[in-house]
This record gives sequence, C-alpha cells and structure tokens, in this order.
Amino acid sequence: MTNSFQIIGGKHRSRKFSFADAEGLRPTPSKVRETLFNWLQFETHGKTFLDLFSGSGALSFEALSRGAKQVVSVEKNTNALRFLERNKQLLKADNLTIFQQDAFEFLDNKPKAPFDLILLDPPFNKNYLAKALKLISAHNFVTAGGKIYIESEFEITMEFLTTHFLTKTNISKQKKSGVVHYCLLDLIKTCV
Repeated sequence: MTNSFQIIGGKHRSRKFSFADAEGLRPTPSKVRETLFNWLQFETHGKTFLDLFSGSGALSFEALSRGAKQVVSVEKNTNALRFLERNKQLLKADNLTIFQQDAFEFLDNKPKAPFDLILLDPPFNKNYLAKALKLISAHNFVTAGGKIYIESEFEITMEFLTTHFLTKTNISKQKKSGVVHYCLLDLIKTCV
C-alpha cells in the first residue's frame, strides 16, 4: 500500500502520511491544496475548520499544520477512519476531533458553535454537494463572514448557490485542475 500525501506548508511541512485504499477516495491534489491555502494565506491561524467527507484527511492535516485552532473531521468509511486516527496520533494533534459518521447525519444536528471555515469535498456524481449546502445553511454551520471551500465535478455558479444555499455568499476564487473544479465562497455579513 503506497497511498500517501505530503503536507505542503506550515509547521508540519514535508511530513508524509498514508491513507486508505477506499472506493471513491481521492485526496485533494497537492497543487490544489497549495492554491487553496495560498488563497487563505493568513486566515487559517486560530480558526475552526469542519472537514466533511474527510477521506484521507489531507485538508484537515494541512489546516492543522497552518495553525488552525480546531479541526473537526467527519468520515464514515471505517478503513479511511483507521488511517485518520493513526495520522492524528503521529502528529499528536489534540486539536483534531474525528467523527465516524455519515456527513448528512452530522449536519442534521445543530453545531455547538459555527465554524470559521468548512471544507467540502464530497464524492462526485452523487448530488451530495447540493444536499450538504442546504443543511450547512439551514443549521448555521458557518460563522457570518466565514468561508466554504468546495471541490466538485462541475463549475460552481451563483445560480447553483442561490438554489441550494440559503445564506448570501460570493464566489471569491474559482479554478479547475484536471477534472476537479474548486472554489472558495465568502459568506456575506449582514448588518442588523
């Protein structure tokens, strides 16, 4: 088994981690991760992250390396979860909480506190993205002025967002790498 990824930046830069060989598991490519965290620049330190459909945990561990205060990873695949737990131990990451749970069951419960950033990389071609966005918005999973990162098999449009996401948002960045479209959404703070 040679599945591995390497942390690109931060205090754990160049650390390598193994991940499970599981159906549909495709870790965010290093080039895409690098672009995402360049977009976020100094916005990760001290922030709380929710990594739904965590898979290999590449995004979770990158966020931790770059100073995230707390990361919550949600993954239902038992094999993938074993590797997440093992990598958490290797990194001694006390600020990583891992839930073995279906992402939609997790989103059915209101969070204790909303997250600053949500990492959303669901399996492709299953219509999970629309369902996840509706639940994130309905249950206030992200702070006002927070961000959502999305990986998808199609380009995210404002029409798609207004149909599936109840919170006002802007697409601040969007790119494509191979078959993967990825973008960063900024939630608009509303004045009361």
